[in-house]
Amino acid sequence: MALRGLWLIGYEPGAHGAVLFSRRYPTVEKRAKAFNGASYVTVPEDSVFLKALLFELKLTDPDKNFVEYRDSCSRINKTSVYALPTGGGDLWPVLAFQKSGLIYVCLPLVEQSLKPRPPLISISGISQAFALLSGLLVFINSSQKNEAEMGAKVGQLPSLLMQCDLEGATSNVTVSLNLPANGSPLQDILVHPCVTSLDSAILTSCSVDVMDDSAFSGPYKLPFTPPSDLFNLCYYTSQVPVPPILGFYQLKEEELQLKLTVNLKLHESVKNAFEYCEARIPFFNRGPVTHLEYKVSYGQLDVYREKSLLVWVIGQKFPKSLEISLTGTVTFGSMSKEQPVDPICTGSTAYVKLYFRIPDYTLTGCYADQHSVQVFSSGKPKISTSRELISSDYYIWNSKAPAPVVYRTLFF
Repeated sequence: MALRGLWLIGYEPGAHGAVLFSRRYPTVEKRAKAFNGASYVTVPEDSVFLKALLFELKLTDPDKNFVEYRDSCSRINKTSVYALPTGGGDLWPVLAFQKSGLIYVCLPLVEQSLKPRPPLISISGISQAFALLSGLLVFINSSQKNEAEMGAKVGQLPSLLMQCDLEGATSNVTVSLNLPANGSPLQDILVHPCVTSLDSAILTSCSVDVMDDSAFSGPYKLPFTPPSDLFNLCYYTSQVPVPPILGFYQLKEEELQLKLTVNLKLHESVKNAFEYCEARIPFFNRGPVTHLEYKVSYGQLDVYREKSLLVWVIGQKFPKSLEISLTGTVTFGSMSKEQPVDPICTGSTAYVKLYFRIPDYTLTGCYADQHSVQVFSSGKPKISTSRELISSDYYIWNSKAPAPVVYRTLFF
């Protein structure tokens, strides 16, 4: 894997970002100069890089909701790959995604000219960089509880990267991903660098293309030589006909109170067996919750007064009707520095965020049959497979407020 740079950035809404970790690789930079030629753009200092990144991710200048070159319809970003204007040209392809107050960023080497920009699918470093950032996310978030532990995790990053480069495996494995008869084809497939070969039909399926009956629908065979640690073999998207949980959220201000209504319905085609399911209702730019009156048809409601947060714990099943509701009125005290702020969720612009996990289920029906897994080694390994559906960024916005006018690209 060849990287020109790697960054870990701390960012919380309403605060300035800070570079927690950065690393550049001089030998790779020399290769970038040779491969990119006249299209080469140098990697700037951390302060310049941070400012350009936060601007591109729409995390600065909350008063400037729309910037023509960045926010026009011709530049809708679906890939978490960005071009950062640095003064010396656009630095590309910069991979970045946010999770739990951190921004994971890296700049892979492109072994060709950048003008015109080559298709992402032709750049092997893209899928390798995604795999690296995913591994860093798992590592950083494992058992992290406070800033001290965060600092310790960041301090371990150099040894982690070296270990990834040095360790390997000797067995060859082939996994086949299968779809049900009426399943939607997998698209935008990105694979781990340990994958040794792929059918061209797998790589060319893209969600921006018009779907037709000739689209490749599997089986998707992935031969690879696995590393010794836990890793993500591939990522993909798919056209899902309906959301698993349908929702309605209404929030309006009356006198000094907020009146809220939340209705949720589990789609009848979705497996009604959760490991956990809850709806979090945050209130930004307000004081602590001082008074709450509510009625809930199912589950229980927890109140975090100082965090201005309601958590509706639904549990492991929806009722037989598959429909549940929550109504209530909330009163707040005076705003202080401890209360959460958000530049987007002002006034009545607000959301409910769902968190859930359903074991042994996927929306696409995609599965890996353990009997189709081939392991080419001298031993007889034990093979087991499982699947699960986990929510990532599942928002239900207030129907009584204008839709947000800016967005963030979501990867996890």
